[in-house]
Amino acid sequence: MSNLTNIQPLEDFDWEGYEKGTAQTEQSLAQQEEAYEKSLTGVNDHDVVEGTVISINKREVVVNIGYKSDGIIPVSEFRYNPELAVGDKVEVYIENQEDKKGQLILSHKKARATKSWERVNAALENEEIIKGFVKCRTKGGMIVDVFGIEAFLPGSQIDVKPIRDYDVFVGKTMEFKVVKINQEYRNVVVSHKALIEAELEAQKKEIISKLEKGQVLEGTVKNITSYGVFIDLGGVDGLIHITDLSWGRVSDPHEVVELDQKLNVVILDFDEEKKRIALGLKQLTPHPWDALDPNLKVGDHVKGKVVVMADYGAFIEIAPGVEGLIHVSEMSWSQHLRSAQDFMKVGDEVEAVILTLDREERKMSLGIKQLKEDPWENIEQRYPVGSKHTARVRNFTNFGVFVEIEEGVDGLIHISDLSWTKKVKHPSEFTKIGDNIEVVVLEIDKDNRRLSLGHKQLEENPWDVFETVFTVDSVHEGTITEMLDKGAVIQLEYGVEGFATPKHLVKEDGSQAQQGEKLPFKVIEFNKDSKRIILSHSRIFEDEARREAREARKAERSAAKRPAKPREEQPVIQNQAASTTLGDIDALAALKAKMEQGEE
Repeated sequence: MSNLTNIQPLEDFDWEGYEKGTAQTEQSLAQQEEAYEKSLTGVNDHDVVEGTVISINKREVVVNIGYKSDGIIPVSEFRYNPELAVGDKVEVYIENQEDKKGQLILSHKKARATKSWERVNAALENEEIIKGFVKCRTKGGMIVDVFGIEAFLPGSQIDVKPIRDYDVFVGKTMEFKVVKINQEYRNVVVSHKALIEAELEAQKKEIISKLEKGQVLEGTVKNITSYGVFIDLGGVDGLIHITDLSWGRVSDPHEVVELDQKLNVVILDFDEEKKRIALGLKQLTPHPWDALDPNLKVGDHVKGKVVVMADYGAFIEIAPGVEGLIHVSEMSWSQHLRSAQDFMKVGDEVEAVILTLDREERKMSLGIKQLKEDPWENIEQRYPVGSKHTARVRNFTNFGVFVEIEEGVDGLIHISDLSWTKKVKHPSEFTKIGDNIEVVVLEIDKDNRRLSLGHKQLEENPWDVFETVFTVDSVHEGTITEMLDKGAVIQLEYGVEGFATPKHLVKEDGSQAQQGEKLPFKVIEFNKDSKRIILSHSRIFEDEARREAREARKAERSAAKRPAKPREEQPVIQNQAASTTLGDIDALAALKAKMEQGEE
């Protein structure tokens, strides 16, 4: 109470006016309003100003910009900055100084958008590290909110290692680096990977500087491709080529390793400049050839799987990393080389015989035909001379037909042994490839693995009979079937063919016989050994003319030997004899001329 006694009322205070409500004059009120207005921050709609966060709840952020009322901003506009706290300074865009409720409406998003483009360009220029909010996934990457701008984060720029699940990054705030801006379309590309590459680069240099060939390191399978496996060695990557995964053949690296698998690898080679590291996995185990059964030798039977096929043969894996080649010539006793695919395919399990074995060169040749008996071992007993068989036509030559009686047993039918009667110019006139043909074994050539075969020998030689039919000077009907430069082929009875030269094709009227004509022909030569019959049509009338000439000469000689008549009758007889002689001479001259013409 003692303190209160010292308080004195203002001497000039208008108590009367206070009681009446007129203590403040209009002038003083105006002065107070002016002072109040001066104390407020001057703002205009659409301005961007800085404010202070004074409170935060689940839905709204209250910001004081020094105006007569505080502004309200949805909390969703601050998702990119989950560390926002009371007292933080933020930029806001004035939407409306006063809405219907007298509320100051602010937008942080628009404030950021107004200045974000300048800030993004500055970040690119200064290589600044910025924060962004991962909004969602998109094709090939993610959409990131950076200063209110939607920037693109490519999948390859999320991390230094391949990302298999993009969704785990959605909703996260991460640090980024602006790597590209398209000014025309206002597209922004950011990278998170770029932030850690510089650090990794230093790590790589350090790791590579300590590498040595033959060094064994532990790594993690980072990526699997068709050509090999990438291994993370702790900040630097190395590649195990598919051929260095296993001593055996590998068609797909997934058969050997899986993602995120930890395994030991050996350094085969590295390039410090290009930072390439070649790794090996199979080199950590002994070579399979070194572990091959030492008792294995030529002639032994082995089993394996076909791993590679080629036209010339097949590679058989008898143990992981140990392969042998079966050449196509060792697949069958047949001498008709075919493609190896005709005998087997990849994946087949086969049994084979070791033909050669070179442990130093790590090579092995195998055969499967050796599992069957060589058909030529006892060929004399199986196919004796004179035996009859059915063979398949394999190939033609101008001189004969190659046939196969069974796999590995081939023979040749000479063109002259195809038919007794038909003159075969080429085997294709007689048979065709793939047809079956009956044969007789004529001769065995074991050294060259070839049989001499015949087809016509299945029948008796008809030329023994023809010899008695087509005797010299016998006449037979024949048809000209073919005209050649040196003569004509004539078809006779019994399917026999004969031949006539052009001078023997002249007809009695002097014209030349033509193809298709049917005429009588005289046999002028028969050769059973060469199966040749020489014919002549001209000889038929020529021989007749000669016969008549001979008879005329004979008559002349007979007349000259007759006894003389009495003298008184002698002149008449002489005249008659002279007349007959002259007539005969004319006939002989005509016959002689005709014969000479025929001979020409």
